[in-house]
Amino acid sequence: MTATPGFRPTHVVPQHGMPAWEAPDPARPTVPLDPLLPVQLVERRGDWGHVLCANGWSAWVDGRCLVAVPQDPPLPGGPLTPGDDPRPLLAHAEQTLAHYRAAVAELAAGTLDGEAFRSRTQGLRIGIVVDGEHVWLYDVENARWVYADGVRASTFATDDGPRAAGHAPTQVVTPDGP
Repeated sequence: MTATPGFRPTHVVPQHGMPAWEAPDPARPTVPLDPLLPVQLVERRGDWGHVLCANGWSAWVDGRCLVAVPQDPPLPGGPLTPGDDPRPLLAHAEQTLAHYRAAVAELAAGTLDGEAFRSRTQGLRIGIVVDGEHVWLYDVENARWVYADGVRASTFATDDGPRAAGHAPTQVVTPDGP
């Protein structure tokens, strides 16, 4: 998949995916969007949101369900800290893929039946999107997507909902005072 030039995601699809439509009309459904897919919200019409995917495909969705990206991915460069190192996530993805590949080989060779295959692969989960120097990795341990530029990684989106602990209540602020 080639990214559309200048594509900068503003949102991600919720963790269970979401239905999509060709137009802001419930009678015109199309292919649903994959879980945690980065998208760019380009237009709002009431509850409808028109989204653009990295490959240039677009659809209408229930804009209320999109998960906002808290900030743009970091720019390349800057000092590397241990928490920013993408290599452990890459190593985990390689190990998980190797376990899955071995189970598939055994299943194809007939030395593993379907039930044993399901048992061996249960709980395996990885996610990787590589686009040139950019990579999005799913961090299973922390239930989040991480963006990396080859040197540094940072949280891009998370499976967790907002947490109430430690946050002050929302206040409406007007120009005349709080």
